Amino acid sequence: MTDMFVSLGTWNWLIFAFILMALEVLAPGIFLFWLGLAALLVGLISFTVVLSWQIQLVMFAVFAAAAVPIWRRLARPKPDASASPFLNKRTEALLGREFTLEKPIIDGSGTVRIGDTVWRVAGPDTPAGTRVKVVQVDGANLTVAAA
Repeated sequence: MTDMFVSLGTWNWLIFAFILMALEVLAPGIFLFWLGLAALLVGLISFTVVLSWQIQLVMFAVFAAAAVPIWRRLARPKPDASASPFLNKRTEALLGREFTLEKPIIDGSGTVRIGDTVWRVAGPDTPAGTRVKVVQVDGANLTVAAA
């Protein structure tokens, strides 16, 4: 068994790296790629520096253990709040906008059509067809005032 480890050379690491990366292509999961990259690094380093098999295995273990967290940190998408500030806050996007009442506000309740959705609105009694402005939002309830 020790003879196998002693014979670990540069080409063995490069072949091992190629096999792991080829397996990643066949069964993608972005895990074998990093092991292959670790093997490739050990192979490239052993081209320039003569290392014992123990050091080569330790280097492979360190590179493999470090590659995944480093990639996860680098590949994590940066949240861009300016791209969609009202994502999952649809009612807040309506604040300050003006719409036409679809049904009159009677006893403090009416409806307004926004796009293809009918929203319930609250406010002072107002006839249908009147322009109103959204002044407050509370969940799915909109409070409006005359525009």
